[in-house]
Amino acid sequence: MTFWDHLDELRSVIIRALIAVVLLAAAAFSLKEPLFALLLAPTHSDFCTYRMIGADTDFSLHLINTGLTEQFMVHMRTALYVGMLCASPYVIYAVFRFVSPGLYERERRIGVRLVGSAYLMFIVGTVVNYFIVFPLAVRFLGTYQVSPEVGNMLTLHSYIDTLLGLGLVMGLVFELPVVCWLLARAGILTGDMMASYRRHAFVGILIAAAVITPTGDPFSLFAVTLPVYLLYEISIFITKHTQSHA
Repeated sequence: MTFWDHLDELRSVIIRALIAVVLLAAAAFSLKEPLFALLLAPTHSDFCTYRMIGADTDFSLHLINTGLTEQFMVHMRTALYVGMLCASPYVIYAVFRFVSPGLYERERRIGVRLVGSAYLMFIVGTVVNYFIVFPLAVRFLGTYQVSPEVGNMLTLHSYIDTLLGLGLVMGLVFELPVVCWLLARAGILTGDMMASYRRHAFVGILIAAAVITPTGDPFSLFAVTLPVYLLYEISIFITKHTQSHA
């Protein structure tokens, strides 16, 4: 294929990817009630995470809207995010199919493992955020008051932005084992190096967890710290395993 043939093929890949995102975003947009029932579930005391930790049952957040177009724009943005998330497997497949003919067989195998692992870990991070990190954060921050005279009026815009933003952050945090695997294959990172900084890493993770969920509840801090620290330990194992098979 000539350069222009490759360019045409790339354009068709981009167009198909955009069509997939738009179609799935439109589907998410049309499913407004179940979509927002899922996203707003952490605002009620009967959410599964609250029941699991035995939290009080009188918790409830009342969200408000302060702009004429705000609810519609939040709906649009949320549907687009969900559409991109749902379409990402097809987009990744289409891009990899475009790139793979130029790779050696060994490079293809590594690419499949890398992309598949990165996508899986991102989804796991998003799920952990929805069931653990965000509910604990919103339960504390949504009811926190500097004085009984100052009430909270939380907007839908703020709630959804925090949920999606934290989901993106946790998805990226859960890429740690994949990044460590890449660095180990490149000879930049070793398992012994990570193990020697284990205590430093634990302190850093503890501080980050305290920032994400600034509650006085030890369970909340533990619930956030544990999965991230386990990621670090898994990364050490993966790094050592990669070194031994290099």
